[in-house]
Formats: sequence, structure tokens, C-alpha cells
Amino acid sequence: MKIYFAGSIRGGREDAALYFKIIDHLKLFGEVLTEHVGDPSLTSAGDDGPSDKFIHDRDLEWLNASDVIVAEVTTVSMGVGYEIGRAVESGKKVLCLFRPDSGKNLSAMISGCDALTLSEYSVLEEAKTAIDRFLGS
Repeated sequence: MKIYFAGSIRGGREDAALYFKIIDHLKLFGEVLTEHVGDPSLTSAGDDGPSDKFIHDRDLEWLNASDVIVAEVTTVSMGVGYEIGRAVESGKKVLCLFRPDSGKNLSAMISGCDALTLSEYSVLEEAKTAIDRFLGS
């Protein structure tokens, strides 16, 4: 299985360590095409490619090649929202993970979308359980 993990880069890197742990769990199910999202050395400058066009085109190629998308949506990110929209539009299975106790608001475009699965969690183990259910079905 090819898995596309989406998490904030330019929107803020405060959850990078969490992304790393989620990605590590996702690897139990298949190849994670976007492992770099959990790299602690990647900054909010989003310097993971030589140009914005390169990043866009590379990430869309990975998105199109993926079987499923798992997105951590607690930290607001226009890029993650864009990726989710493209994935939903192409009929891919999408899991969005959100921590309601973060004090952040979830976009209505995510919470109101019937074409994706939304799982709220407080601790990493709950996110792993949601992933297990989603990828095991």
C-alpha cells in the first residue's frame, strides 16, 4: 500500500515530532511516500525542494500514486487542505486526524465533508487506533 501523509510544513512545524511518530506507525501498513513531513530538520520555510513548482509537482505525483491519504489537520495548513481536496476529488480514501483539545478550530470544509473520515483524538495511541481501523477496513 502507498500512503500519502499530509501535515503542516509552512503553516507551522510545532507538530513535527508527532508527525514523525504517526508516519512511523503508518509504515506498518505500507510505504509512506511523504516521510519527509516528519523530518525534524524540515522548517516552516518549506525548503524541501529547489522551487515551489518542483514541490507542487512532486507532491501531486505522490498524491496521485498513493492508495490512501492520512492527514493530521490540527495545525492549519493551506497545502494540506489543498491536498485533501485533490484527494477527495479523485475518489481516494482520506483519513483526517484532529486534536480538539488543541484550542484550534477545525475547518468546516473538513468537518463537513462526508467524503472523508474524520477522527478526533487526544493522545497518540488514539490516533494509532484510528489509523488501524481506517487502514484495516
